[in-house]
Amino acid sequence: MVRTRFAPSPTGHLHLGGARTAIFNWLFARHHQGKFLLRIEDTDRSRSTDESIRDILESMKWLGLDWDEGPYRQTDRTDIYNREIQRLLKEGKAYYCYCTPEELEERRKKALKEGRMPKYDGRCRYRKEPRKGVNPVVRLKVEQDGETVINDLIKGKVVYPNAQLDDFILVRSDGTPTYNFVVVVDDALMNITHVIRGDDHLNNTPKQIQLYKALGYEPPLFAHVPMILGPDRSRLSKRHGATSVLAYREEGYLPEALFNFLVRLGWSHGDQEIFSKEELIQYFSLEHVGKSPAIYNPEKLLWLNAHYIKTGDTKRLASLLIPFLKREGLIKEDPDPKMLALVVETLKERSRTLKEMAQMAAFYFKAPTEYDPEGASKFLTPEVLPYLQALVSELERLDSFEEGDVRAAFEAVMEKFSIKLKHLAQPCRVALTGKRVSPGIFEIMVVLGKQECINRLRRAIDFIESHGERKNSTNRSN
Repeated sequence: MVRTRFAPSPTGHLHLGGARTAIFNWLFARHHQGKFLLRIEDTDRSRSTDESIRDILESMKWLGLDWDEGPYRQTDRTDIYNREIQRLLKEGKAYYCYCTPEELEERRKKALKEGRMPKYDGRCRYRKEPRKGVNPVVRLKVEQDGETVINDLIKGKVVYPNAQLDDFILVRSDGTPTYNFVVVVDDALMNITHVIRGDDHLNNTPKQIQLYKALGYEPPLFAHVPMILGPDRSRLSKRHGATSVLAYREEGYLPEALFNFLVRLGWSHGDQEIFSKEELIQYFSLEHVGKSPAIYNPEKLLWLNAHYIKTGDTKRLASLLIPFLKREGLIKEDPDPKMLALVVETLKERSRTLKEMAQMAAFYFKAPTEYDPEGASKFLTPEVLPYLQALVSELERLDSFEEGDVRAAFEAVMEKFSIKLKHLAQPCRVALTGKRVSPGIFEIMVVLGKQECINRLRRAIDFIESHGERKNSTNRSN
């Protein structure tokens, strides 16, 4: 059975690179009807935090990444690591090293000066007696002859001469195990069959393969995924607009959009851009993961998000929109679900994020206190005053306020004054929304309701009248 894992270090938020790694592992396991494990690699106790663990778990749940086992925590597995270290020491495959950091640094500088590779020289390999006053580290006896071969499922055959490897540290002088040690023990004992991770870990792999052999475990298959780069082809960072997974949620992105976007950063299936999760599970394979770095494109993410909003379930979008409306100060309590669904329906086609949708929806919840200057000067003029007054009269006579009823009221005014729809609709739009651009005029009027529309139109009428009076007063004074 295929068994993959995602093993983040809880030293900060879950960012895009880590999220993509999690998704690739999850999809590979689901495609092969295997198991996906979650393991928290928190052996770096000085930097690991419970807050980061909560962030990672919440991020994965938001993305829809469920795990079959875990979350395991390495800090709960200390006895296992101690047992394996003692086994390596007993079998003569590891040894205590008493060299101090100062001595190691001095030798490193000397090696560089002499043009040699600055690796540990192995002088404690055969030491019999402990050194007083020094807390030792534990090092692995690495094979010095031959080469270590990685048959990478993405990069192909990668060869490392063993002479380039040094006896790396398994346990630090304070007794804490190192990453390369615990990751091998965990992957071996958890029966991980495929290690899919970023290619920044590739240099660790020959060391880990040597450790698998020393421990007597069969190494898993490795697949090192190329990095994600910014548009300028430098390493992806905040300056490119990339941030943590939950920050994208706060900006109004949908999880399915970010999921789809991250999968396509380095993987492809023909020319298809948009996938359901079921399709991704069906199609995903490591053979179609590219060998070159993926380029982060924020505009592509916005485009995908707009698609998922446009085609999304209105009721779900309405529920997701509520926190954004509250954040914008537009509502304090949850609005009527039916009304909110109508709001979403009018804005789905033109919103790229939920945050943008909330901002565009502002006029539904708060009447405009001022009008777009250009819109007011162009459309709220004395010429339209009789049109708006007639429309108010028509609306007041309506018993029902469906789209057909509103349209009939407009047609009555248009016929009375022999005008076209644009001569009435644009002044109404500015009067009702404060802006020159909005969803369809009949749609928004139905959502606002009869009395709110009448109130706003009357306010616009007052604006036109008072503006005209000020203008006349100014002319008289001149």
